[in-house]
Amino acid sequence: MVSSSEAFPRRRIAWVLVAIGLATSPAVAESRSQVVQVQTAFATDGAHPGSTAKAAVVVQISPGFHINDHKPTLDYLIPTELKLEPVKQVSVAKLVYPKGELKRFAFSDTQLSVYEGTLAVGALLKIAPTARPGTYTVKGSLAYQACNDHACLPPTSVPVKLAVKVFSRGTPLKRGNEDVFSSIGFD
Repeated sequence: MVSSSEAFPRRRIAWVLVAIGLATSPAVAESRSQVVQVQTAFATDGAHPGSTAKAAVVVQISPGFHINDHKPTLDYLIPTELKLEPVKQVSVAKLVYPKGELKRFAFSDTQLSVYEGTLAVGALLKIAPTARPGTYTVKGSLAYQACNDHACLPPTSVPVKLAVKVFSRGTPLKRGNEDVFSSIGFD
């Protein structure tokens, strides 16, 4: 027979194991991954060899959550950062982050610069002069830490893929996504 003093630690251990199981369950992991969704957009339907292409990673943050600005207010906060891996035909000339919005939260005496809702991170891509017509994929990730008014989730990242279409010189390009690119200051 187990005494009540021995049963207490066993019950505590059992509850800890249940809590760990819940925290690592697919449902919890899925809800964490759904806090931030990304899509890509281009200012034109393609680019020419030797030119630049304007791309954007459009980030949708779930209601009730925020992510830190690329240049966070406090040094210890995790910045939002887009990392792109260039390929031989497409390099990254410049990344453009929007300015965050200053917000006050119950857990901080200082206003914090954060992103909420939808934001677009711009990427100016340089097409190699020797690039042949075709589609080139630039892979990367968007690293961030999502928080609500009371707590933060662990830092994480989501994969990003930019499919850059290169057309032969002289092929007319069609503009698009003006709503996304009007707010990105590439200059």
